[in-house]
Amino acid sequence: MAAPVKKVPIHLQSSQNRLYIKRGQVVNHDQIISADVYVEDGVIKFVGPSGEFVVPGGCRVIDAAGRLVIPGGIDPHTHMQLPFGGTVAVDDFYQGTKAAVAGGTTTILDFVLPNKGESLLEAYDRWRSWADPKVCCDYGLHVGVTWWAPSVAEEMRILCEERGVNSFKVFMAYKGLYQLTDSELYEVFEVCRELGAVAQVHAENGDIIAKNVQKLLVSGVTGPEGHELSRQEEVEAEATYRACVIAHQTKCPLYVVHVMSKTAGSEVARARARYGNVGIYGETLAATLGTDGRNYQHQCFHHAAGHVLSPPLRPDPTTPEYMMKLLAQDDLQTTGSDNCTFNKEQKELGKGDFTKIPNGVNGVEDRMSVVWEKGVHLGLLDPRRFVAVTSTNAAKIFNLYPKKGRIEVGSDADIVIWNPQATRTISAKTHHQAVDFNVFEGMTCHGVPEVVIVRGKVCVDEGNLRVAEGQGSFVDTPIRPPYVYDALAGKKTEDACNGVKKLDITQNLEIEIPDHSNDQPLSSRDAFMLSGQSMSLPGESVACTPSGRAPRQEGQRNLQDTTFSISEDLDTEHRTCIRVRNPPGGKSSGFW
Repeated sequence: MAAPVKKVPIHLQSSQNRLYIKRGQVVNHDQIISADVYVEDGVIKFVGPSGEFVVPGGCRVIDAAGRLVIPGGIDPHTHMQLPFGGTVAVDDFYQGTKAAVAGGTTTILDFVLPNKGESLLEAYDRWRSWADPKVCCDYGLHVGVTWWAPSVAEEMRILCEERGVNSFKVFMAYKGLYQLTDSELYEVFEVCRELGAVAQVHAENGDIIAKNVQKLLVSGVTGPEGHELSRQEEVEAEATYRACVIAHQTKCPLYVVHVMSKTAGSEVARARARYGNVGIYGETLAATLGTDGRNYQHQCFHHAAGHVLSPPLRPDPTTPEYMMKLLAQDDLQTTGSDNCTFNKEQKELGKGDFTKIPNGVNGVEDRMSVVWEKGVHLGLLDPRRFVAVTSTNAAKIFNLYPKKGRIEVGSDADIVIWNPQATRTISAKTHHQAVDFNVFEGMTCHGVPEVVIVRGKVCVDEGNLRVAEGQGSFVDTPIRPPYVYDALAGKKTEDACNGVKKLDITQNLEIEIPDHSNDQPLSSRDAFMLSGQSMSLPGESVACTPSGRAPRQEGQRNLQDTTFSISEDLDTEHRTCIRVRNPPGGKSSGFW
């Protein structure tokens, strides 16, 4: 397919070809350093002390004193202009990626969803024709396997070898539309493993949901509250467990999309522990972290329907903190938005029948700020882990790293200058998305992307957003991502949390995840112990914490003293217990 000719305005063709960022704190997933950054022709050319670099003439200089210089966000889960339920999502690839850039996200990964029986290649070409002329930032594509036949397996091979795709999504929900049987899941996973791809799963038991929907409608439950009632937590958790087992049987890496509940999150955590933290990855959403399912009981239909997505938000108000703690301890690895937006009139298609409410919420613009607010500002994440869960881990899992997801020489100049002290209040009246509703309405977030740089172009600066249709590009996601497949092969891999090599401690790892059947909130983890042997990490003898921070060493400046501190105690049996202290006045996070 011939790529369309892109018309980029002169101001974006010529501006900021050379860019120098000085006096900032560069934050990667494995370190924070005081460093300057030089960018030329859309690529990072220098990261280091100012005294080691001579700034060339004709270079724009940005003073980042008091700011964090972080990799641009990567949203691994969007649905721009998706046809769904007889209508089309209002954020198209222009409006959606424009909003993404405004919020500090510089790469999205969208989903091609073929109709049942449709060629995957034809659907892929259609998505490319929608996106290529419109995108304001780089984007990649996942492809849904919405039906199964030998021809689908062949098209998966072509997509991997010729079209830059390395991930395929299957559905255990949407009976009669996208849902596959367990036997079909097994076969899809086998093909993914053979091709070197990553399987993704929407984990809900579609058969149970279909039965529950019938009962609810017959009993007169027709409003938005019926959506969550038809697909409660255990329905998601059961499917999550089953998907992980099937994937493990086929030795296929599995990425569980939009983990929405505590019980499903616990199933991902248990599967990772059961399989030695190899081959299972989990994603949660900005909406999961920033709001909850009590909104389905709202008397205003538009408000309640505006929160409808699948799996649904959960009414348990302790869910957001629980999910953030799973992110902190690397039981979940990424945050997406699942951005799929529908206006009031479109949501009203489901008045009188909740099954006809178009599924989807906003989040592509607000994801970064919500994760910072609910994670870093509340003391549950440090800045490095924030970078990991909003950018780096997605780059690693889908084989974009280190070209993306890192501030490093040779990486794409997708950079955000983040002001951790500034605040903004989220509202549908001021956001850049086309949708007329925002699930985070009224939330004040600490942490603002003051400057957003996309491939070396300054697109957000001093409150101004300047982008052009088509300035972004499609990026290949090559097969066999080393971070995923090296681990499956038993090779030592760089730890997502802080760059040290993982130790083979799976035989000695004891993990307690408390029973929350009585809706008791989970502390970060009641116990996280390495027992039975003396161990030391390569390099310095420091413990790798689940949040990605090593204990502070004497003589080092604490660059993160606005979040939390960590101390390490070793007993005579060489058991390591890591205590996490929140900022003064904050809640205790317990022990990890």
